[in-house]
Amino acid sequence: EVQLQASGGGLVQAGGSLRLSCAASGFTFDDYAIGWFRQAPGKEREGVSCISSSDGSTYYADSVKGRFTISSDNAKNTVYLQMNSLKPEDTAVYYCAADPLNSGSYRDLRDEYDYWGQGTLVTVSS
Repeated sequence: EVQLQASGGGLVQAGGSLRLSCAASGFTFDDYAIGWFRQAPGKEREGVSCISSSDGSTYYADSVKGRFTISSDNAKNTVYLQMNSLKPEDTAVYYCAADPLNSGSYRDLRDEYDYWGQGTLVTVSS
């Protein structure tokens, strides 16, 4: 059974930092890309960042470049999203998802990944 367990959300003041974790199981981790998506109240879900578990290639949405860093610990089948310089507009439910590397489309951060975890809420106060 594929499982993606996101954790690490919480309440933080603007300018602060949080680190999200996504623990994966039930599939061959090295064959997948792991992505982070977010959905703010009243808005569509959007892609934030993704990483290839095979070669470590990373991709970011323009809105988070320079502030967020995605990384992977393949020994633990876990992907992290370090979020710095948080802004109120980063407030959202954050989801992690997995997509096969051979799909080729994971880099586009479209809302079409194969497997999804439950979300973790990030609230940034002004």
